[in-house]
Amino acid sequence: MKPLFSLCLSMLLCAGLAHAQTGFITPGDNLVTLNIPKIPASIADDVGRYTEFRSAGLASWHPTKREMLISTRFADSSQIHHVKFPGGARTQLTFFPDSVSDGSYQPKKGEFFLFSKGTGGNERFQIYRQDFSTGNVTLLTDGKSRNSGGIWSNSGDRIVYTSTKRNGADNDIYLMNPAASPRPQGGEGPGVRGLLLEVKGGGWFPAGWSPDDAQIIVGEYISINETYIWLVNAKSGDKTLVTTKGPEKIAYLGVAFAADGKGLYVTTDKDSEFQRLAHLDLATKKHTYLTDHIKWDIES
Repeated sequence: MKPLFSLCLSMLLCAGLAHAQTGFITPGDNLVTLNIPKIPASIADDVGRYTEFRSAGLASWHPTKREMLISTRFADSSQIHHVKFPGGARTQLTFFPDSVSDGSYQPKKGEFFLFSKGTGGNERFQIYRQDFSTGNVTLLTDGKSRNSGGIWSNSGDRIVYTSTKRNGADNDIYLMNPAASPRPQGGEGPGVRGLLLEVKGGGWFPAGWSPDDAQIIVGEYISINETYIWLVNAKSGDKTLVTTKGPEKIAYLGVAFAADGKGLYVTTDKDSEFQRLAHLDLATKKHTYLTDHIKWDIES
């Protein structure tokens, strides 16, 4: 009966039940229970110690110092914290009712970092800059559209990101200089170029820059079983399909430039039951598989 009792307890806890004055968990009016024994509130209190644990995840390494940004959840939201040395205490940097994500240092000097967040759960994520010298937070996007990405160029003077601001639906590709100040009248700050590529649909996302910052990897997500990789000229916005479109549906779920800029490292299920790590030669389109001996998915 222990598995059944545990299942019932989980159901009751997930339903957000209140502690009765009698010291037992009582179900809400939306639940009908039959032959379930009374559950002491003390059990829920004991279980709560294991469900309300806190975790910390690495967000970004400082480019010149032994420091990092981490993401830690307090209460109902995740915020960005600063750790200045190995084993050091964390210092909270962002203080918002909504969760903050994607904390990343400016990759050359680390004088500021970028983060994104929505408002009130609306999922219209905006990109912000926070300066270390003043603590000031600056909104860099328009405050209305949905924005995502924010991948730094290797030179550290631009980010590539997606935004729906053109029509509220399509995930167009944009460039921005995050160090620039916003326009006096408000709205989005001036970028190096602004809109780089118009697309159709919401499944487009930037994935990285070439070593010389001349090209940007852009993925086109159709489904978990079908994705395509494009290279986009960082100046003209011209795009070139790297992978093939045909009757066979192939998923590329991870991609990054090789250090020489002549190829890509990808995770793909091409010709396989599993996602494998492969090197994709940009000149020949040849896939060289590096994890044939691993008979399960390579995740990243």
